[in-house]
Amino acid sequence: MKYVYHMVPKTMAGNNLISLNNLRILNEELYKEYTKKYFNHPERPKLLERRIPKINCLWNDVIHFLPLHPHLVYSALQKLDINVNKDLTFYKIPSKSLINNKNAVYLYRKENYKGPAVEMNVEDIQIIDIEKFKELTKVPKDTVYYFEEEHKKGARFGLFAFIPHILSLGEVNISDAEIINWSDKFN
Repeated sequence: MKYVYHMVPKTMAGNNLISLNNLRILNEELYKEYTKKYFNHPERPKLLERRIPKINCLWNDVIHFLPLHPHLVYSALQKLDINVNKDLTFYKIPSKSLINNKNAVYLYRKENYKGPAVEMNVEDIQIIDIEKFKELTKVPKDTVYYFEEEHKKGARFGLFAFIPHILSLGEVNISDAEIINWSDKFN
């Protein structure tokens, strides 16, 4: 079976993951809590207004998923002696749970990325048939290099930079999802 991964929210009600914009309608306070991370850098608030080409919606209209097991990210950070929280948990969601949604992959390539305030390149978004989706088996080299460079600077950095993202427009039921810890090895 193929899977996508999503960090377990601190506060979760029900069995469906929803987009930030839908959360805003349902629970303004929780929306404010989950959007705080967008205000830790002067350009990041622009992400909340960023349009996603080809699926014609905003960044916070979709649910973001990792297309690789989170332990691979954890392991890459550990190999670089970067101290990270060992207790991050993720939903391991069967990719078929996204079948009723409009899905795309955001390629998030270093050579095309110009920062959070700049519009996305059309060629970095590819509509996908989730039934043909394949999990990635390794962390991209640009991600590892980014980890090294940002760690040397002593800067805070994103854990998923330059890793393609699965963007799913619609709700995603997590009834069939397993909760995993990213520090636990997998086979």
